[in-house]
This record gives sequence, C-alpha cells and structure tokens, in this order.
Amino acid sequence: MAGVSGRARTRRELSAAALSLFADKGYEATTVDQIAAAAGVSRRTFFRYFPTKEDAVFPDHDATVARIEQMLEADRGAEPVAAVCRSIHEVLRMYTADPAVSLARYRLLREVPVLREREHAVVSRYQRLFTKHLLKHPSDDSPTERLLAEVEAAAVIAAHNHVLRRWLRADGVGDASSQLEEALQLVRRHRIETAPLGGPPTVVVTVAEACAGPESILEAVREALS
Repeated sequence: MAGVSGRARTRRELSAAALSLFADKGYEATTVDQIAAAAGVSRRTFFRYFPTKEDAVFPDHDATVARIEQMLEADRGAEPVAAVCRSIHEVLRMYTADPAVSLARYRLLREVPVLREREHAVVSRYQRLFTKHLLKHPSDDSPTERLLAEVEAAAVIAAHNHVLRRWLRADGVGDASSQLEEALQLVRRHRIETAPLGGPPTVVVTVAEACAGPESILEAVREALS
C-alpha cells in the first residue's frame, strides 16, 4: 500500500487476520499463534505490535489519539468547543477510511462483550482528552468547570457515536462526515450556557412579537445567547 510504512502495514495485516479469524472461528477459539500464522509473522512479532489479541481489533486508536492531541495543541488559541468538534472528525475518518474493516469490527463487537468493554475504554481516552482541552482554566479546576467540560465532551462524543452507528447500520453507505457536522451543529446550538462560577447571573433580553410561538421565542433567545 502506497504511503504506508512497513510497520503500519504489518500492524494492519495482523488486525485484518485477527478480524477474519474471529469471524470464522469465534473470538474465544482464536489464539495469538493462529493470528500470527495467518499474517505470516511469528508470535513474538505479534506481541511487538499488540499486548493482547483484543488489542488487534483496535489497531488505529493510539495513532488517532496522538493526532488529536497534536490538533488540539495547534488549535489552542481557537474557541475550545470548536476545536474539539474539528478534532472528532479525525476519529470518524479513522472508521470511514476502511469501511470493510469497520463493518467487520462492528459485527464482532455486537457478539463479544469483552470487546465492547475494550471499546468503551478506548472511547474514555477521547473523553478525557476533550475534557482537558475544554477546561477554561486547568490550573483552577473547579467542580463546576470540570462538570461542564465533561458534559460538553460527552455531547460531542455522543454525536459522533450516533452518526457512526447510523453509518455502520447502513453498511458504510452515506456521507458520514456531513452527517457528523450537522449533528455537531445541533449539539452546539443546544449546549449549556452558564455564568462563570461566582460571577453575576447572566441576563438576556430579547424581543418577540406577542403572537410568536414557543419555537420562535426559543430561537430568538438562542440568537441572543450566541
């Protein structure tokens, strides 16, 4: 594969072999030796790439986390929620880059509880990374600031997961990136607005016609808040 290093190629081949064997033989019945043999490498080589056989199901997350860390650092001067929304697209690209692999993994995770738990652990890494970036004053990590950062990070991840599951259930068909952008815009329109801890309450004044319906009034308030 052009543009892919030998190490990255071996890593992907091991992952592909693992997914294929898990689908054919079952997760529990498949051994590391069988995965290594199917990929044409030794058992020792397998463990250079993955600590356990379940790690072979998630070969790209470490690199994706590293890229997101770089993206967020480069976006340090930007509005924090906008930066996090931009970076979550990198996670989606990881899945959509190879639909066949993502679909195979999706089917496998639905059948193997230990792999679903492993995926939850992986997702928690993104949540911690986003929460850290969203904290306005990390040196003054108050309970309120941390709660709001965690809620916003969770909302962004939930939007991503909703779009990803919908794309997977559609067999990898559709413009997932555009769907994610729409979902993120919805999240941002309805995000929690709050005054700084200990500061004066925020007062918003808006004007609407007496005959305006609830949706029109809410939209006017959202515009005033923004």
